[in-house]
Amino acid sequence: MINQTPEVMPTKLATAIANPLFPLVDSLLRAGRHISLEDLDNHAFLMDFQYELESFYRRYNVELIRAPEGFFYLRPKSSTLIGRSVLSELEMLVGKVLCYLYLSPERLAQQGIFSSEEVYDELLNLADESKLLKAVNQRSSGSDLDKQKLAEKMRAALNRLRRLGMITSVGDQYSGKFVISESVFRFGAEVRSGDDPLEAQLRLIRDGEAANADSLKEEKQAKKTALASENSELDNEALENEDENEFDDELDSNDEQGDRE
Repeated sequence: MINQTPEVMPTKLATAIANPLFPLVDSLLRAGRHISLEDLDNHAFLMDFQYELESFYRRYNVELIRAPEGFFYLRPKSSTLIGRSVLSELEMLVGKVLCYLYLSPERLAQQGIFSSEEVYDELLNLADESKLLKAVNQRSSGSDLDKQKLAEKMRAALNRLRRLGMITSVGDQYSGKFVISESVFRFGAEVRSGDDPLEAQLRLIRDGEAANADSLKEEKQAKKTALASENSELDNEALENEDENEFDDELDSNDEQGDRE
């Protein structure tokens, strides 16, 4: 059995965890939230304790990332101990549209405010409508009902991205209007680096920023292998304990026999 010596928590990390903001910030990050400059107090807290919290989250096999644009988020590794979820293709496509709108001249002209209708129109301009409809319904005939379902899926994608801190609602909650955060640049790696879009997407997958069917399959297999290895180590440890017990029993038996003689 391996004896593990408890580690002493660094003073500044203890200060960070004791901070009243820590429970909220920690919960937001674990839920996939991106914390940007607009979130003044939480962002300032992460700036003050970035180094200490990086080491804290490494214990969970995740990385606390500060992007070039300044926002923070957690990037899980394949062996993460924190639950993770993957965006659908439509959600990622909507994210790329938001990144495009963030860089567009309209953002300045409209004081940074956009509507869900504008996102839908831009989505149809940048992508093949028939393929989008097929993504929602394989039997799509291009009917008005199919287009209505696509619009509903798009609004659901916006709601998901809102929960992740990509956009912030403004005005009436039913107006569908929002401002776009710089955290949408997670969908625009090729814009940030000037790389080929396909290569940028592959790099995101390698770094754990994005996933596709193949990468998810590889991750699942890696977890199975790690679990099998862990079970094997436990079995070996159990066998060693059994051998030790048998040896102890044999010694006791010999001692008893010697006493009788």
